[in-house]
Amino acid sequence: MRRSLRLPIVLVAALVVAEAGVLILRPELPPAPAVDPQSYFSSDQIADAEDYRSAQLAFYGLRLALEIGTLAILAARLPRRLTRPTRHPVLLGAAAGAGLSLLLGLVTLPVRVASREQAKEVGLVTQDWLGYAFDVVRSEAIGALIAAVGAALLILALRRLGSHWWVAGAAAIVAYGAALTFLAPVVTEPLFNDFEPLPAGALRSEVLVLAERADVDVGEVYVVDASRRTRSANAYVAGLGATKRVVLYDTLLRDFRPDEVRLIVAHELGHVRHRDLPNGLLYVALVAPVGMLAAALLAERITPRGARRGPAAVPAVALAAVLVATPISMISNQLSRAVERRADAYSLELTGDPESLIAMQRRLSIRNLSDPSPPAWVTFLLSTHPPAAERIARAEAAR
Repeated sequence: MRRSLRLPIVLVAALVVAEAGVLILRPELPPAPAVDPQSYFSSDQIADAEDYRSAQLAFYGLRLALEIGTLAILAARLPRRLTRPTRHPVLLGAAAGAGLSLLLGLVTLPVRVASREQAKEVGLVTQDWLGYAFDVVRSEAIGALIAAVGAALLILALRRLGSHWWVAGAAAIVAYGAALTFLAPVVTEPLFNDFEPLPAGALRSEVLVLAERADVDVGEVYVVDASRRTRSANAYVAGLGATKRVVLYDTLLRDFRPDEVRLIVAHELGHVRHRDLPNGLLYVALVAPVGMLAAALLAERITPRGARRGPAAVPAVALAAVLVATPISMISNQLSRAVERRADAYSLELTGDPESLIAMQRRLSIRNLSDPSPPAWVTFLLSTHPPAAERIARAEAAR
């Protein structure tokens, strides 16, 4: 293969493998019938959600552009300290990774603050600025630590494996994803929120009945004090094995009807029943090798020849990783939306209550200012969940 063709061919291959992984793992459901969003949402509610979505989309695009621009500048104009010979390249690489993480956090901070301010103006944010500042410091510290370890491992791989470093990189990504999924509920998430087991009572009893009916080991059901930061309501599945759990926002328990909470729990049990978190890791394992090869070839084009095995390679590899991972993540969103549709269907199978699902989706969309029917390109590229109008239409079809 001509050297000049390797990069574009591998980049296309990475996207093809990402799409193939979606096709292999995606559950198939019948198409959703059409539904008019105005049958369930007022014109003002739709307009408010569209305005919020448009602004948040602009913030997302600006933040991504700032990250790519900063990395491109650093890759093109390498800091002199990184290009000098050193007796401790791994330590210098770790410092470069941590510094790069902190710099990106600083560059994008104004955009994150503006995004938060807009969310506060529309009533979604409840946290004060001091609490937000503490969150930022903790997040940046954790990010810098992870980046330092990742950059140190990168330098080790570059020096030991040369142009084949991407093999170790792919293995590291899969291992990191598995470790993060397992450890996050018991290591990082408690740094930001308090989690308490769902107290004994009618709801807990009903959750256990649903879990028994679904024939799943739900682990534990926790309530998180999300109200300290937001008015949004949500629930999610986290962890693997001994750390597996279902987490419910306290706002959900406080402000939603028991039948709606029951449906949300049934939805999360659907994720457990169908092993959606392990399947997500399997998708990463399928895509990581060719994705890392594409990033390695792109980084090789960006990095000066004499700096490809030292700390100076860190900004170029980071830039290449972002440029490759962004389109792959957009493709992978198809898989995420598909498993969410299946979890909705499973919640109806467990509860037989489409009316409550319709009411719950409507309330969640209004409360979280989610656009019930965004443009198709927004859904395809950026949405991890189907829009509310589609989810309501599927519930209508199940009546």
